[in-house]
Amino acid sequence: MAAASDTVRRPPRSCPVCSSELIVTGCGCPECGTGITGQFRMSPYDALSDDEHEMLRVFLVSRGNMRELEKHLGVSYPTTRQRFADLLAKLGLEEPGAAKGPDRDKVLADLAAGRLSVDEAEKLLTEA
Repeated sequence: MAAASDTVRRPPRSCPVCSSELIVTGCGCPECGTGITGQFRMSPYDALSDDEHEMLRVFLVSRGNMRELEKHLGVSYPTTRQRFADLLAKLGLEEPGAAKGPDRDKVLADLAAGRLSVDEAEKLLTEA
């Protein structure tokens, strides 16, 4: 049975009073109790939810294979691409909404290569 102190929580990202971004000012060793204080910056990856971390992990382990990510998520290819674009935007690596207009030639090439079904390709091209 895990003690309450065994629970690891993510730190909040913003101040509950003024909504400013928070900084980490302390950390400690759970084994010996040593504590360190100071001002430590947080990574943009710290703001990701557990599901987003898992999605990124699957993407990296599969060496960027969107089909593997699609299988893992259990959603359609267009939905997978949009979720990944949303993840990139959250990390500041892509403008929000940048994936909304897919490249027509790429969609057609993916269709021809069998990476997309006719329905998925049609959906991608009509959403643009």
